[in-house]
This record gives sequence, C-alpha cells and structure tokens, in this order.
Amino acid sequence: MKAGFKSPKSNVPGSARLFADAHSSAPPAVYIANIDGASRGNPGPASYAVVLRDPSGKIVLELAKNIGRETNNVAEYYALLAALDYATSHDIHALRVRSDSELLVRQMQGRYKVKSPDLKPLHERAAKLARQIQYFVIEHVRRELNSDADALANIALDQASARRGSQLQTSPAKESLAAESRVPSAREPVRSFIKIRARFQNGVLIPAEPLDLPEGSEVTLNVFK
Repeated sequence: MKAGFKSPKSNVPGSARLFADAHSSAPPAVYIANIDGASRGNPGPASYAVVLRDPSGKIVLELAKNIGRETNNVAEYYALLAALDYATSHDIHALRVRSDSELLVRQMQGRYKVKSPDLKPLHERAAKLARQIQYFVIEHVRRELNSDADALANIALDQASARRGSQLQTSPAKESLAAESRVPSAREPVRSFIKIRARFQNGVLIPAEPLDLPEGSEVTLNVFK
C-alpha cells in the first residue's frame, strides 16, 4: 500500500479493504466499473454487462455475456465477479464499482445478510477478490446513472433472443432439444468461480497449484494470451 494512504475501517468482518463508503481520500488512479445484470422472467434468460473506465474516463472494457437461465440477482453477481476478475488479472489496484442493485451493494457492504443459497458462493468469491484490491469501493446508483451497463446487458439478451428465434424457424424440434441441454435448470446449484494459473506444455494445460475439486468436475477455461 502506498505511503500516506489509509483505507477506512470496514464494517465487513475479515475484509480490511472492503468497505461501504468512500468518505476517505482515494488514491489518484481509480478505475470506475459500471455493472448490471438482467433477467427476463426471473428466473429466465439472463445476461450481465461491465463497462470499465480508466482514471481519465476512457473506456477500457465493454463486456456483455449471456449466462443462460438465472435470476436477476445471480446475474448482478456475475457482473461484479467479471469486473473484479478483470481488475485482479490486470493489476488494477484501485476500483470503484457502481451498480443499481441495492441488494448486491448492501450485501457486499455487509449491511444485508446473504440468505440465498444461490448467492452465498458468489458473494464469498466476490469478497475474496475484492480483498485482493488495494482500494475497493462499491456504491449504489440510480438506474439512469447506470445506463451504459444496463443497455449492454439488454442488447446481449436481445441478440440471444434473436438467435434463438432464427434457429427455431429453421428447425424447431432440433432447436428445442438443444435449448434443453444448453439451459441449466433453476434447481441446479449455481456454479462457483475459482481462479487458477496454469502452464501450457506439450499440448497440455498443467495447473500451477493443486485443485481441490470433486472427481468428475466440469470446468470452463477462459484463456488470456
């Protein structure tokens, strides 16, 4: 931590750098991430979006992704995790997250308890990532002040809906079976996020550390070159 900068005390147990408000002086180079999650049906087709700006206000990341059938709150956490994962993997040391989800923000601030079993693993992962950032603030904003991320999340849903509609017109029965296999059941447990490092040798990815995963676990790899 830079000399002369003190983080304010957190009201989240065990999270020295995770705090509710930004009343103290911030370091000079703070990135701003606007995040949003959307679900049509709740649960239903869901997506999330992240718009990240550097300290000068320049957009450095616009990310939107569909996540299948999920609730709005799960989609909001996916957006937060995406922003935090990007920050920790790109050496961003000061991050301010803005979201129009009061539930997400208050849970991350420690003001609301996380009661949902679907949200608990996502909250734990987000808190762990946030503690890796020297200066981290999350704040609630009105929807109109989060319009960029909101628009991206809805564009992703519209595009996914258009693709599904086009495929259904060409082969309804085949697409119906494909959709059933692609979209997870609402009763299925929410997947957790584990960040690992691996080395590619002789055509094989070799983890740099042991993986505490059940036998037969399925994983999805996001490869950064």
